Amino acid sequence: MTKHLTILTGGSRGMGLAMGQQLLRQGHTLLSIARRSSETLAASAASPAQLIQWQQDLAQSAAAAQRLGTWLRALQADDWASITLINNAGVIPQIAPLSQLPAADLINALRVGLEAPMAMTGAFLAATADWKAERKVLNISSGLGRRPMASQASYCTAKAGMDQYSRCVALEEAAKPHGARICSLAPGVIDTDMQVQLRSADQSDFPDVGNFAQLKATGKLTSPEEAAARVLAWLERPDFGEQVVADVRQP
Repeated sequence: MTKHLTILTGGSRGMGLAMGQQLLRQGHTLLSIARRSSETLAASAASPAQLIQWQQDLAQSAAAAQRLGTWLRALQADDWASITLINNAGVIPQIAPLSQLPAADLINALRVGLEAPMAMTGAFLAATADWKAERKVLNISSGLGRRPMASQASYCTAKAGMDQYSRCVALEEAAKPHGARICSLAPGVIDTDMQVQLRSADQSDFPDVGNFAQLKATGKLTSPEEAAARVLAWLERPDFGEQVVADVRQP
């Protein structure tokens, strides 16, 4: 078979939207999971059957994972040459020290940024365990998961947890005869709404705000389209998954 299926979270805007558009142009069948459907994404589909959009709150991770597992089990495994899960969705809550962060915002950020990817990965691997198709999981991590930053405790922790659970899953899948390959990939610094949020923060709440403003002022931010292309190119590397925690800026 030559059909390729990709499941993408957070595909309604930013780099997620750009990835979804590029995957559709490459001929992939795409399941996009986000809080809102995207007319822009739909315009890139060659036919209505090529794109499925679920409006799903990933903070309700158990419901999202159950829905994904049920949907996958209803598919004909032999129809697909490959199936890929891209955990891209993430949240930066109010930018403030942890002592000032409302517990509800903290919980939501960790549910979307870490709990949901883990739950979705578990459902994906369980439902496709007997598939002969090539199976991959790509987690969109961040450099902030690999170095601490004040007023970013929830985001840094979610991305660090994403890196570590990817390492654990890689060990589990390597022990199976036809295990999936997984990579937690930092995509670089991208010119998205998240960057606007960071460089618009108050200096008293976010000591690094000047660094993020400087990235924009000096043209060091990557466009969502360019970042998406680099991430998808990494996904197609023959050695994908050999380095479980990686960065697109590496060779």
